[in-house]
Amino acid sequence: MRENKIRSIWNAGGAVVNGWLAIPSSFSAEVMAHQGWDSLTVDLQHGVTDYASAVAMFTAISTTTTVPIARVPWLDPGIIMKVLDAGAYGVICPMVNSKEDAEKFVHACRYAPQGGRSFGPIRALLYGGADYPAKANETIVTLAMIETRQALNNLDEILSVKGLDAVYIGPADLSLSLGCTPTFDDVDKPVAEAIDMVLAKANEHGVVPCIHNGTPEFALKRIARGFRLVTIGSDARLMAAGAQQIMLNMKSGLKAVSSKSAY
Repeated sequence: MRENKIRSIWNAGGAVVNGWLAIPSSFSAEVMAHQGWDSLTVDLQHGVTDYASAVAMFTAISTTTTVPIARVPWLDPGIIMKVLDAGAYGVICPMVNSKEDAEKFVHACRYAPQGGRSFGPIRALLYGGADYPAKANETIVTLAMIETRQALNNLDEILSVKGLDAVYIGPADLSLSLGCTPTFDDVDKPVAEAIDMVLAKANEHGVVPCIHNGTPEFALKRIARGFRLVTIGSDARLMAAGAQQIMLNMKSGLKAVSSKSAY
Protein backbone atom coordinates (compact mmCIF):
# COMPACT_ATOMS: atom_id res chain seq x y z
CA MET A 1 0.00 0.00 0.00
CA ARG A 2 1.16 3.54 -0.72
CA GLU A 3 2.98 5.08 2.23
CA ASN A 4 1.17 7.61 4.38
CA LYS A 5 3.89 10.27 4.71
CA ILE A 6 2.09 11.78 7.70
CA ARG A 7 2.70 8.64 9.73
CA SER A 8 6.27 8.39 8.46
CA ILE A 9 7.05 11.96 9.56
CA TRP A 10 5.46 11.38 12.96
CA ASN A 11 7.33 8.09 13.42
CA ALA A 12 10.57 9.92 12.69
CA GLY A 13 9.76 12.54 15.32
CA GLY A 14 9.05 15.33 12.84
CA ALA A 15 6.21 17.78 12.26
CA VAL A 16 3.86 17.76 9.26
CA VAL A 17 3.31 21.01 7.35
CA ASN A 18 -0.29 20.91 6.16
CA GLY A 19 -1.94 23.16 3.60
CA TRP A 20 -5.65 23.92 3.29
CA LEU A 21 -7.93 23.84 0.25
CA ALA A 22 -11.15 25.86 0.31
CA ILE A 23 -11.46 26.46 -3.46
CA PRO A 24 -13.31 23.68 -5.34
CA SER A 25 -10.81 23.34 -8.19
CA SER A 26 -8.68 20.39 -9.24
CA PHE A 27 -6.22 22.76 -10.94
CA SER A 28 -5.88 24.91 -7.82
CA ALA A 29 -5.35 21.75 -5.76
CA GLU A 30 -2.70 20.52 -8.19
CA VAL A 31 -0.87 23.85 -8.11
CA MET A 32 -0.88 23.79 -4.28
CA ALA A 33 0.27 20.17 -4.18
CA HIS A 34 3.29 20.98 -6.36
CA GLN A 35 4.54 23.55 -3.83
CA GLY A 36 5.90 20.92 -1.46
CA TRP A 37 3.30 20.64 1.31
CA ASP A 38 3.55 17.41 3.31
CA SER A 39 -0.24 17.15 3.21
CA LEU A 40 -3.23 19.09 1.90
CA THR A 41 -6.67 19.16 3.48
CA VAL A 42 -9.73 19.43 1.28
CA ASP A 43 -12.22 21.35 3.43
CA LEU A 44 -15.77 20.11 3.04
CA GLN A 45 -16.93 21.91 6.18
CA HIS A 46 -16.23 25.61 5.62
CA GLY A 47 -14.72 25.46 2.14
CA VAL A 48 -17.05 25.71 -0.87
CA THR A 49 -16.24 22.16 -1.96
CA ASP A 50 -18.75 19.37 -2.57
CA TYR A 51 -18.02 15.65 -2.82
CA ALA A 52 -17.55 15.55 -6.60
CA SER A 53 -15.10 18.46 -6.42
CA ALA A 54 -13.26 16.77 -3.57
CA VAL A 55 -12.73 13.60 -5.64
CA ALA A 56 -11.25 15.66 -8.48
CA MET A 57 -9.03 17.50 -6.00
CA PHE A 58 -7.77 14.23 -4.47
CA THR A 59 -6.95 13.05 -7.99
CA ALA A 60 -5.00 16.25 -8.70
CA ILE A 61 -3.06 15.98 -5.41
CA SER A 62 -2.12 12.42 -6.42
CA THR A 63 0.19 13.81 -9.11
CA THR A 64 2.59 14.56 -6.23
CA THR A 65 3.81 12.94 -2.99
CA THR A 66 1.58 15.29 -0.95
CA VAL A 67 -0.85 13.36 1.26
CA PRO A 68 -4.58 14.04 0.72
CA ILE A 69 -6.70 14.72 3.82
CA ALA A 70 -10.36 15.67 4.13
CA ARG A 71 -12.10 17.74 6.75
CA VAL A 72 -15.65 16.45 6.76
CA PRO A 73 -18.62 18.72 7.47
CA TRP A 74 -19.67 16.92 10.65
CA LEU A 75 -19.51 13.68 12.58
CA ASP A 76 -21.44 11.76 9.93
CA PRO A 77 -20.25 8.19 9.18
CA GLY A 78 -21.65 8.41 5.64
CA ILE A 79 -19.45 11.27 4.44
CA ILE A 80 -16.47 10.00 6.45
CA MET A 81 -16.64 6.68 4.61
CA LYS A 82 -17.15 8.39 1.24
CA VAL A 83 -14.04 10.59 1.53
CA LEU A 84 -12.02 7.55 2.56
CA ASP A 85 -13.38 5.60 -0.41
CA ALA A 86 -12.33 8.57 -2.58
CA GLY A 87 -8.73 8.24 -1.41
CA ALA A 88 -8.33 10.50 1.61
CA TYR A 89 -5.45 9.22 3.75
CA GLY A 90 -6.59 11.18 6.78
CA VAL A 91 -9.86 12.58 8.12
CA ILE A 92 -10.27 15.67 10.30
CA CYS A 93 -13.61 15.54 12.11
CA PRO A 94 -15.03 18.76 13.62
CA MET A 95 -16.76 19.21 16.97
CA VAL A 96 -15.70 15.99 18.69
CA ASN A 97 -17.01 16.78 22.16
CA SER A 98 -17.13 13.48 24.03
CA LYS A 99 -15.69 9.99 24.26
CA GLU A 100 -18.77 8.73 22.43
CA ASP A 101 -18.15 11.19 19.58
CA ALA A 102 -14.52 10.06 19.31
CA GLU A 103 -15.52 6.39 19.33
CA LYS A 104 -18.12 6.98 16.61
CA PHE A 105 -15.53 8.83 14.51
CA VAL A 106 -12.86 6.14 14.78
CA HIS A 107 -15.45 3.39 14.20
CA ALA A 108 -16.40 4.99 10.86
CA CYS A 109 -12.74 5.13 9.74
CA ARG A 110 -11.78 1.48 10.40
CA TYR A 111 -12.83 -1.75 8.74
CA ALA A 112 -14.04 -4.60 10.96
CA PRO A 113 -13.09 -5.90 13.43
CA GLN A 114 -11.61 -2.56 14.60
CA GLY A 115 -14.55 -0.55 13.29
CA GLY A 116 -17.64 -0.48 11.14
CA ARG A 117 -16.50 1.11 7.88
CA SER A 118 -18.45 -0.25 4.95
CA PHE A 119 -16.38 -1.84 2.19
CA GLY A 120 -16.23 -0.05 -1.16
CA PRO A 121 -12.89 1.72 -1.70
CA ILE A 122 -13.77 2.74 -5.24
CA ARG A 123 -10.89 5.19 -5.74
CA ALA A 124 -8.86 4.34 -2.65
CA LEU A 125 -7.75 1.12 -4.37
CA LEU A 126 -6.35 3.15 -7.26
CA TYR A 127 -4.55 5.55 -4.94
CA GLY A 128 -3.50 3.18 -2.15
CA GLY A 129 -2.87 -0.02 -4.06
CA ALA A 130 -4.29 -3.53 -4.33
CA ASP A 131 -3.57 -4.35 -0.67
CA TYR A 132 -5.55 -1.30 0.53
CA PRO A 133 -8.28 -3.39 2.22
CA ALA A 134 -5.73 -5.26 4.34
CA LYS A 135 -3.66 -2.21 5.34
CA ALA A 136 -6.09 0.71 5.41
CA ASN A 137 -6.73 0.48 9.17
CA GLU A 138 -3.05 0.93 9.99
CA THR A 139 -2.50 3.60 7.31
CA ILE A 140 -5.44 6.02 7.56
CA VAL A 141 -4.97 8.85 10.10
CA THR A 142 -7.81 10.00 12.37
CA LEU A 143 -7.78 13.58 13.69
CA ALA A 144 -10.52 14.74 16.08
CA MET A 145 -11.06 18.48 16.35
CA ILE A 146 -11.01 19.96 19.86
CA GLU A 147 -12.79 23.29 19.65
CA THR A 148 -15.38 23.58 22.43
CA ARG A 149 -15.54 23.94 26.22
CA GLN A 150 -17.34 20.58 26.33
CA ALA A 151 -14.44 18.89 24.53
CA LEU A 152 -12.00 20.41 27.02
CA ASN A 153 -14.07 19.07 29.90
CA ASN A 154 -14.06 15.58 28.34
CA LEU A 155 -10.51 15.71 27.04
CA ASP A 156 -9.02 12.80 29.00
CA GLU A 157 -11.88 10.52 27.92
CA ILE A 158 -11.57 11.61 24.28
CA LEU A 159 -7.82 11.02 24.29
CA SER A 160 -8.29 7.54 25.76
CA VAL A 161 -10.22 6.28 22.70
CA LYS A 162 -8.29 3.49 20.99
CA GLY A 163 -7.54 4.21 17.34
CA LEU A 164 -7.63 7.99 17.67
CA ASP A 165 -4.31 9.13 16.19
CA ALA A 166 -4.43 12.88 16.73
CA VAL A 167 -6.33 15.85 18.08
CA TYR A 168 -6.58 18.99 15.97
CA ILE A 169 -7.15 22.29 17.75
CA GLY A 170 -9.39 24.82 16.02
CA PRO A 171 -8.36 28.07 17.77
CA ALA A 172 -11.17 30.18 16.30
CA ASP A 173 -14.07 27.98 17.41
CA LEU A 174 -12.31 27.27 20.72
CA SER A 175 -12.06 31.03 21.24
CA LEU A 176 -15.79 31.48 20.58
CA SER A 177 -16.66 28.64 22.94
CA LEU A 178 -14.61 30.27 25.72
CA GLY A 179 -16.20 33.68 25.16
CA CYS A 180 -13.19 35.18 23.37
CA THR A 181 -12.52 36.80 20.00
CA PRO A 182 -12.12 34.17 17.25
CA THR A 183 -8.62 34.12 15.79
CA PHE A 184 -5.90 31.63 14.90
CA ASP A 185 -2.67 33.06 16.33
CA ASP A 186 -2.81 35.87 18.91
CA VAL A 187 -5.45 34.15 21.01
CA ASP A 188 -6.74 35.49 24.32
CA LYS A 189 -5.27 34.18 27.57
CA PRO A 190 -8.03 31.62 28.36
CA VAL A 191 -7.60 30.11 24.88
CA ALA A 192 -3.81 30.06 25.17
CA GLU A 193 -4.16 28.21 28.48
CA ALA A 194 -6.60 25.73 26.92
CA ILE A 195 -4.21 25.12 24.00
CA ASP A 196 -1.40 24.45 26.47
CA MET A 197 -3.61 21.97 28.32
CA VAL A 198 -4.56 20.09 25.13
CA LEU A 199 -0.91 19.91 24.10
CA ALA A 200 0.15 18.53 27.48
CA LYS A 201 -2.73 16.05 27.72
CA ALA A 202 -2.23 14.79 24.15
CA ASN A 203 1.43 14.08 24.85
CA GLU A 204 0.48 12.38 28.11
CA HIS A 205 -1.91 10.02 26.26
CA GLY A 206 0.40 9.41 23.28
CA VAL A 207 -1.95 11.21 20.87
CA VAL A 208 -0.45 13.55 18.26
CA PRO A 209 -1.19 17.27 18.89
CA CYS A 210 -2.10 19.34 15.80
CA ILE A 211 -3.28 22.93 15.35
CA HIS A 212 -4.55 25.47 12.81
CA ASN A 213 -2.49 28.66 12.33
CA GLY A 214 -2.76 31.93 10.47
CA THR A 215 0.92 32.53 9.73
CA PRO A 216 4.15 30.55 9.24
CA GLU A 217 5.71 32.43 12.16
CA PHE A 218 3.13 31.11 14.63
CA ALA A 219 3.22 27.65 13.08
CA LEU A 220 6.97 27.46 13.69
CA LYS A 221 6.54 28.62 17.29
CA ARG A 222 3.96 25.92 17.86
CA ILE A 223 6.18 23.24 16.33
CA ALA A 224 8.91 24.36 18.72
CA ARG A 225 6.47 23.86 21.59
CA GLY A 226 5.64 20.32 20.48
CA PHE A 227 2.84 20.41 17.92
CA ARG A 228 3.34 17.70 15.29
CA LEU A 229 1.05 18.93 12.50
CA VAL A 230 0.49 22.59 11.69
CA THR A 231 -1.82 24.09 9.11
CA ILE A 232 -1.04 27.51 7.66
CA GLY A 233 -3.71 29.59 5.97
CA SER A 234 -5.60 28.30 2.94
CA ASP A 235 -5.48 28.55 -0.83
CA ALA A 236 -8.15 31.28 -0.73
CA ARG A 237 -6.30 33.29 1.94
CA LEU A 238 -2.97 32.90 0.13
CA MET A 239 -4.50 34.06 -3.16
CA ALA A 240 -6.16 37.06 -1.51
CA ALA A 241 -2.98 38.00 0.40
CA GLY A 242 -0.82 37.75 -2.75
CA ALA A 243 -3.24 39.79 -4.84
CA GLN A 244 -3.60 42.38 -2.07
CA GLN A 245 0.18 42.83 -1.85
CA ILE A 246 0.45 43.29 -5.62
CA MET A 247 -2.29 45.92 -5.60
CA LEU A 248 -0.73 47.78 -2.66
CA ASN A 249 2.59 47.87 -4.53
CA MET A 250 0.89 48.98 -7.75
CA LYS A 251 -1.13 51.75 -6.11
CA SER A 252 1.95 53.01 -4.27
CA GLY A 253 3.95 52.89 -7.50
CA LEU A 254 1.26 54.67 -9.48
CA LYS A 255 1.22 57.50 -6.95
CA ALA A 256 4.99 57.83 -7.26
CA VAL A 257 4.82 57.87 -11.06
CA SER A 258 1.99 60.39 -10.99
CA SER A 259 3.87 62.75 -8.67
CA LYS A 260 7.02 62.63 -10.84
CA SER A 261 5.11 63.39 -14.04
CA ALA A 262 3.15 66.30 -12.57
CA TYR A 263 4.19 69.85 -13.54
